[in-house]
Amino acid sequence: MPRKGMKSLCFHSKTPSSLTNSSSPSRTSDSTTTRRLITFPESMIDYSIKTAEPLILKWNPETSTYAKVTSLFYESKSEAMLFIKLVTHLQKSMHSMASENPASEKLVRAQHLMQIAMKRLQKEFYQILSMNRAHLDPESVSTSRSSRASTRSSTSSYDDDGISPVDEVRAAGDSISEVEQAATVAMDDLRSIAECMISSGYAIECIKIYKIIRKSIIDEGIYRLNIEKLSSAQINKMDWEVLDLKIKNWLEAVKIAMRTLFIGERILCDHVFAVSDAIRESCFTEISKEGATLLFGFPELIAKTKKSPPEKMFRVLDMYTAISEQWPEIETIFSSDTTSAVRSQAFTSLVRLSESIRSMLSDFESTIQKDNSKSPVNGGGVHSLTIVSMNYLTLLADYSNILGDIFLDWPPPTKPTLPESFFDSQNSYDSSAPVVSVRLAWLILVLLCKLDGKAKHYKDVSLSYLFLANNLQHVVAKVRTSNLQYLLGEEWIAKHEAKAKQFSANYERLGWGQVFASLPENPKATMLPAEAKMIFKKFNSAFDEAYRKQRSCVVSDPKLRDEIKLSIARKLVPVYREFYDTHKVTLGAERNIVLFVKFTPEEVGNYLSDLFYGGTSSGSVSSTSSASLSHRRQSRHG
Repeated sequence: MPRKGMKSLCFHSKTPSSLTNSSSPSRTSDSTTTRRLITFPESMIDYSIKTAEPLILKWNPETSTYAKVTSLFYESKSEAMLFIKLVTHLQKSMHSMASENPASEKLVRAQHLMQIAMKRLQKEFYQILSMNRAHLDPESVSTSRSSRASTRSSTSSYDDDGISPVDEVRAAGDSISEVEQAATVAMDDLRSIAECMISSGYAIECIKIYKIIRKSIIDEGIYRLNIEKLSSAQINKMDWEVLDLKIKNWLEAVKIAMRTLFIGERILCDHVFAVSDAIRESCFTEISKEGATLLFGFPELIAKTKKSPPEKMFRVLDMYTAISEQWPEIETIFSSDTTSAVRSQAFTSLVRLSESIRSMLSDFESTIQKDNSKSPVNGGGVHSLTIVSMNYLTLLADYSNILGDIFLDWPPPTKPTLPESFFDSQNSYDSSAPVVSVRLAWLILVLLCKLDGKAKHYKDVSLSYLFLANNLQHVVAKVRTSNLQYLLGEEWIAKHEAKAKQFSANYERLGWGQVFASLPENPKATMLPAEAKMIFKKFNSAFDEAYRKQRSCVVSDPKLRDEIKLSIARKLVPVYREFYDTHKVTLGAERNIVLFVKFTPEEVGNYLSDLFYGGTSSGSVSSTSSASLSHRRQSRHG
């Protein structure tokens, strides 16, 4: 029979024939089944209205003072869950009825009840978000998620739909704190309300409330982290000390923001709006985009600033490191297309910071090469350029992993910028080595080349070699006591240590060669008194002159200082002692000894031990030794 005919039969006339034939079992059965199928939506909405209306009207804030000032979810959680359940059933009934009879009065009545229910849920949603600001802070939300995961894994035999939020929290028992329990309950209540409102067609009202409240929390969090909107002009006007404090503050802020603020909001948003990917992405984007873009935009401003004190390099490296370390979280939290602007800003800041680091490193190299100080360092000591440069490079070595990324596509340095003599087997760098090692070895090479030029300003050649030995030893010492030792390697260190020893040997040969030459090859050889007197005089003169010149020399490295002194003493004192002991008696009277022998072997050793501390005495060793010998003579006659 056509559907239209069946509807006419059921709803318009009860003919006698139909009544008289009611005794037919098969006909009666067919008629009853048809009537039930057709009237099911109406009977379902009748039942839904009947069961939902008392509870909905009870919590109508416009007709009940009690409902206006009381929270359904805080007053009775079981009643709140029943409220959600009845409203959900009412909505389903309305949907079925609308497809059958959209003009039904019962549908209008149900719609009226639904509006009241949605206003109630809207109010509850707002109250839960507002009253649980502390419980829904990012840290509590994150911890709550971990506790929830642990609890669910231990109760995996239960279906999620069969466990209420209250039961779930109770199941967690002592494993989570009171704050975390409150956060869990609040999150589940928000989710229940959101799912009910969205399925009922009231998503806009629900989303609007969520965005307003949660965005205010993110914005407040960013403000409390002292992240403010600044322009390039404002940055450039700041003193470096002020800017440095802001950078330090940002380095702490970005950790907190990523580990708690944004991850917490992502977790909450994903949980509350789990029913809709589009809604949760839209909500999270609008809530977090402004604050996150502001946070990750600050490093770009710093990279562009014209201020470039030495400390800036390491602040910029710290910022690059912070973003690099947080990058997996950035890609996870801001993974959607709607938050791509945040990822883009973070990546742009990385690029700008990288460019700034390269520029500053090029400036550093240029500063070394352009250093035009021509005044020799007193005593051949360590040059300030060496100290500053090596301090800078040792700090750079602490960022070797980050620098590896930054230098990866940076062309290597070219040899022709330095003298060809610096590319012998001992000083050349290995182009196949890691890019960071190559770049830092190059900068040290630039420094050594500059020091070689500065050594030429010494009039005393021996002093120029001592200067080179001092500075190279300082370089090697800084390498050995920093991460540079791992980047440059033992072979590099050994080669440069050997070079430093070669410089000190040249100093010794030129500075003390005349003294060594004043003594005979065979100090015990037989000779006439006149010959002995002449050798003593030559030794006195040579030692006096060498001591006078070397008295002001400085060797700041204790190891190098002891090595040079010990080397000189080993070549000088034993030979002089043998000559002194053998030929002192040939001089005759005590008066002759005083005239020709100005130093005992012990005194020679004492004078040598006093060297390389940068003594400022302008007198020669002769005056000092004369006083000493006068005292000795008086002691003998005493």
